[in-house]
Amino acid sequence: MTVDTSGPEEQAAVSRLVESATTWLFVPGSRPDRYARALGSGADVVIVDLEDAVAPGDKGRARESAAGLLASNPAVAVRVNGAGTPWHAGDLALVARYSCAVVLPKAESPDAVGDVVRASRSKVVLPLVESARGVVHATQLAAVEGVRRLILGNADLAQQLGVAPDDRQALLMSRSQLVAASAYADLVAPVDGVTLELTDSSVCAGDARHGREMGFGGKLCIHPAQVAAVRDAYRPTEAELTWARNVMASAEAGAARVGDTMVDRPVVLRAEWLLRQERSL
Repeated sequence: MTVDTSGPEEQAAVSRLVESATTWLFVPGSRPDRYARALGSGADVVIVDLEDAVAPGDKGRARESAAGLLASNPAVAVRVNGAGTPWHAGDLALVARYSCAVVLPKAESPDAVGDVVRASRSKVVLPLVESARGVVHATQLAAVEGVRRLILGNADLAQQLGVAPDDRQALLMSRSQLVAASAYADLVAPVDGVTLELTDSSVCAGDARHGREMGFGGKLCIHPAQVAAVRDAYRPTEAELTWARNVMASAEAGAARVGDTMVDRPVVLRAEWLLRQERSL
């Protein structure tokens, strides 16, 4: 997906991009040889990672490579290094030059998130919630002006909790907290974390379906091969679409039910949402 961020509407354009995105693909900032493949993967948003995927000695070089990419592809996002690290200020200086969305890792403090919003040229920030403190503070993080979506960092969170990153039951409360916090702050549905399994796409597809059932609106990918699996998992099923069309037809005809389902405003809104999903995916 491409977006024009050169004009006065750049902030709104970047906001629309991140709010509509389902598939999010990481690419290491220190591997510019992988940039083209990431951009051609079909992912809605490519995140140039300056944090976990980059060794300390390569941070400066990664930032320079990212700058080159942003100069020609301003719609990509950047995961900066966290507040309190030696590289945070330099990363903020980078994103201040380009109209990119900013992913802030280890997001726990609303004040730290606000600092990134103020430093960002696009004013579009996505807190990556990957600690127990971040989960507990999710409602406050979501309420910071300039935050457009929350993202779950399941791997780091699971490590802190002493559970496996793919343990759905153990992370159930954390996922629900991000979904509820997003809705409370009138944000679009949050972005789910990564699937570490790279060879079996059915694992990623299953994780994506679980996230969708939990109320997430997209998922992080760590390999281009995961993008299609995530997109397909978030696409409404034929049964859902048939139900949605029947609901809309009944509502237009003034009917009070479709089969065994009462047709009221929440039901109509879900039907409309499913049909919008069909058009966007």
